[in-house]
Amino acid sequence: MSQALRGLMFSMREMLVSGGPIALLGVALLVLAYLWLDPNPPRKVTLATGPAQSAYDEFGKRYVRALAAEGIEVVLVPSEGSSDNLRLLRAGKVDLGFVQGGSAESGSDADESLLSLGSLFVEPVWLFYRTDAARKLSPSGELTQLAQLKGLRISVGTPGSGVRKLVETLFEANRIDPASLTLRELDPTSAVVGFLGGDQDALVFASAPESLMVQMLLQTPGVRLMDFPQSEAYARRFAFLKPVLLPRGVVDLAADQPPQDVRLVASTTALISREATHPALRTLFSQAAARQHSGAGWFNLQGDYPRASQQTIAMAPEAERTIAQGVPLLQRYLPFGLANLIERMWLALGIILAMLLPLSRIVPPLYQFRIRSRVFRWYGQLRDIEERAKAGEDQAALAGELDRLAERVRHITVPLSYADELYALRAYIEATRQRLGAG
Repeated sequence: MSQALRGLMFSMREMLVSGGPIALLGVALLVLAYLWLDPNPPRKVTLATGPAQSAYDEFGKRYVRALAAEGIEVVLVPSEGSSDNLRLLRAGKVDLGFVQGGSAESGSDADESLLSLGSLFVEPVWLFYRTDAARKLSPSGELTQLAQLKGLRISVGTPGSGVRKLVETLFEANRIDPASLTLRELDPTSAVVGFLGGDQDALVFASAPESLMVQMLLQTPGVRLMDFPQSEAYARRFAFLKPVLLPRGVVDLAADQPPQDVRLVASTTALISREATHPALRTLFSQAAARQHSGAGWFNLQGDYPRASQQTIAMAPEAERTIAQGVPLLQRYLPFGLANLIERMWLALGIILAMLLPLSRIVPPLYQFRIRSRVFRWYGQLRDIEERAKAGEDQAALAGELDRLAERVRHITVPLSYADELYALRAYIEATRQRLGAG
């Protein structure tokens, strides 16, 4: 091995020894930051949806496909509906769920452990009634006020759907005694079958128009959708409601369904996450929500949703960033996993570098000290030989020690930048040998 190569390898070894402790400290801090920030999300997440064939169920399937592209498995948890989803979230049995406006208005302390990913779509109150039943109350067969429903048999959804609570709120605002009605809580399929079979006079849904049952009932002969002329007033009375308009012909332009505009009241539905859900998962769901719900629909224009939630649950910062800024720059060019790792670790990396930079200043002096000490430590032995020579010790024995010292120094390797100090030591040894010979 050439002298130059030996010097280079020696220099690299000494540099590693000098800076190694600081490098190990940096690695240790980086590992601790990684464990603390936990940048990589779990590969499986649970999403509470709703009954089969509901809008929640349909949207849940879309999220399954959207997150599968990022390697995340979304496990759909069927439920009775919005209120049931909120119960599952508060109990920690699911990670995310669809929750209708008004379901979380009770202000439970447990809501502090929940975060909203924003309002995604509106769910109108679809009050369908049979025209033959309506003619018993109104000669025209048209109902325009909730007070006209007295005495009818009405299906208001399952106990966990939140529809009954919403309906009772509207009845109370109209001073309608629920005892004057026959309210039944049935699953959507049983309710529709009973309604079409004549066992129910009216049927109430609170669902997005994507619900297959809603679309079917809107086009069923003998079934009418109740108009809410007071929709603006309902929205002023209840913060979780808003007036919406079902435009003429939006269901079927060719058949002109509905044949006129229908005024409705609607609540907004938000995607709710547990605070303990991994932030990267909230980011993925927020971005998927922006893709799934930003298009134009029956009750909104392009880009109306997602928007900041109108519920009492606080907004997640990941959702606020997605709504305001869209997809972050790094994620436009890098896979989500790598981009998420960089985004979550860059701040920690900056703090670690700020801590290590002052410490790194001791590396050059330490390296210099280690190199020069390989040379200077022999001066002590050389000085001892000189002092013993002055004291009159045997010159031949001292010359032997000096030869052994010179042999050790001959095998010392130092970088070329420090070679002058090594040659100075060798010259000093040679001068000492000459003095001993002269003596």
